[in-house]
Amino acid sequence: MPLKLILIRHAKSSWTNLELSDHERVLNTRGIASAKAVGAWLEQRNQPLGHVFCSDASRTRETFGLISAAFDGATPVTFLPDLYLASQMAMLTILRGAGDVTDGDTVTMIGHNPGIGDLAVGLAATRPAHPKFALYPTCATTIYEFDVTDWAAVAPGRGQIVDFTVPRDLIGA
Repeated sequence: MPLKLILIRHAKSSWTNLELSDHERVLNTRGIASAKAVGAWLEQRNQPLGHVFCSDASRTRETFGLISAAFDGATPVTFLPDLYLASQMAMLTILRGAGDVTDGDTVTMIGHNPGIGDLAVGLAATRPAHPKFALYPTCATTIYEFDVTDWAAVAPGRGQIVDFTVPRDLIGA
């Protein structure tokens, strides 16, 4: 059975409270609606999240909570400070170590641009025709399959994209 990876950029965050640090920023109204829509999209595709590796920033934690609420039961999650504004290579290193945390065949990673977008593009064997893929806007979500049995074997250019969406496709926001 191939391994599945779901890459999600956090939903749209608010800039209204200038006293908050970047790490503490929360989602705005549009971001909340977007995260809920992505959760419903994944649930409708019968695509569970598996084990989630999530940046520990407020906006990524909130994105995770809203997306995972679309599924019954608890979703295993590891909040990682190392995913906050992580580079593509740092994220790939965390992904390759996923087998140390889970024996499941699905992993979700929730992070920030530019790292998450760079990773999304870098892992793809073939990019989807969607015009927003390379930009990887807020709450962009890609589902990959890798024809490997060990997370340590995941490599750039080897991910087959099963599906890709952005909130604008789901709710027009």
